Amino acid sequence: MDIREQIHALSDEMLENLGKLVAIDSTLGTPSEDKPFGEGPAKALEAGLEIAKSLGFNTVNLDNYCGYAEMGEGEEIVGIAGHLDIVPVGGDWSYDPFKLTSEGDCVYGRGTTDDKGPVIEALYAMKLLRDSGAKLNKRVRLIMGCNEETGSKCMEHYNEVSEELSCGFTPDASFPCIHGEKGHITMTAYSKSTKIISMNGGFVSNAVCDNCTTVIPTEQQLKERLEKALSETKLQEYRVTESGNLLTIYAKGVPAHASTPTLGVNAAGVTMECLEKAGFEDDFVKFYNKHIGTACDGSGIGLKISDKFGELTFCNGIVKTENGVISCTVDIRVPVTFRKDDILKRLEGNLEDENGYIEVEEIGEPLFFPSDSPLVKALYKAYVDVTGDTENKPMVIGGGTYAKSLKNIIAFGPEKIGKDYRIHGADEFILVSEMEEAVEIYIKAIENLLAI
Repeated sequence: MDIREQIHALSDEMLENLGKLVAIDSTLGTPSEDKPFGEGPAKALEAGLEIAKSLGFNTVNLDNYCGYAEMGEGEEIVGIAGHLDIVPVGGDWSYDPFKLTSEGDCVYGRGTTDDKGPVIEALYAMKLLRDSGAKLNKRVRLIMGCNEETGSKCMEHYNEVSEELSCGFTPDASFPCIHGEKGHITMTAYSKSTKIISMNGGFVSNAVCDNCTTVIPTEQQLKERLEKALSETKLQEYRVTESGNLLTIYAKGVPAHASTPTLGVNAAGVTMECLEKAGFEDDFVKFYNKHIGTACDGSGIGLKISDKFGELTFCNGIVKTENGVISCTVDIRVPVTFRKDDILKRLEGNLEDENGYIEVEEIGEPLFFPSDSPLVKALYKAYVDVTGDTENKPMVIGGGTYAKSLKNIIAFGPEKIGKDYRIHGADEFILVSEMEEAVEIYIKAIENLLAI
């Protein structure tokens, strides 16, 4: 059998093992002494390492922060870093998010594309390369992390207790190859005063707020004006109900990853716009619409910037009310040529007025490898050799991956450009045909990295 036939013959086995991982709810949990990210991530790591061990790999668990499967010999390490933790389910699923469900070429479940499926793809690429009898002049190590979605502390621990990688990739983005990742800013906006009684929505900070429920005092004909304003939006669903002296507004938007917020519809942002259009006078409504809004470009805080690799993106993920104060998380992805000092200068005078304020919590620098670097060239060649696609070129993305946490690696696959796999949204899926193709690409990639 040629390599594609060998991969296809293993397809059912790969899906069976992927199903074992998808069945585990590995969202961030309550930490304990031996489980730093809670029960679910530790259980997923145990399952991932057990699958690797059953395929004949040496495995190591690094204190339930992460673990790895390894083959080969030598001082140098070709690293592959994937993650087994997931974001919360969120949204309205048509399928059980924790049960692998096949419909034709599509296989649904949380983590199928981000990132449990790619971990399986990389593991089987290693198996097939090993079984082919190829000379392994370096060690090849698949690292399985447990905290990528909520801080990558798993890789901080890896750097403290294990060896540095010589080169490698993380299968947690897109093909053909990612040679740059935007900088990352996290902020939180707060109300100073507001008539809004409560406003709550969103499920994670790194995804567009996909639903929002807002309670306000009623005013004469406000319900009718709100319904008219809401009817002219891109919301999937909305309701305005009146009870006593209160109006309750439910808005259902469209979820999207924080790196691509224009693909979503921010339910909180649309609600705020409609409140203003309906004539609801409120301090925080004014602040939100001026400084946050629905534009997704950072213009409200002086950050409408771009470079030749892309534009800044701005995402409001979670809105909540506590003790009469409304807070809104903000997730920003900064073009790769802009640095922290420049960002801080642009923010001066744009984060506070009499109606609200925004606190900057973290500013992370971007990652960039020249497109002609040996690492980028080796991975891009693997993609082209398998797919024949020379039209798509190495690119810069807004998403952040383990490439910012581990030295000498970049993001590489598994998603195809222009296709929405619904990661961080409802009905996340993987295509079986693309899973098989990714295994072949990763075999070629490992071969090329062994030759560097």
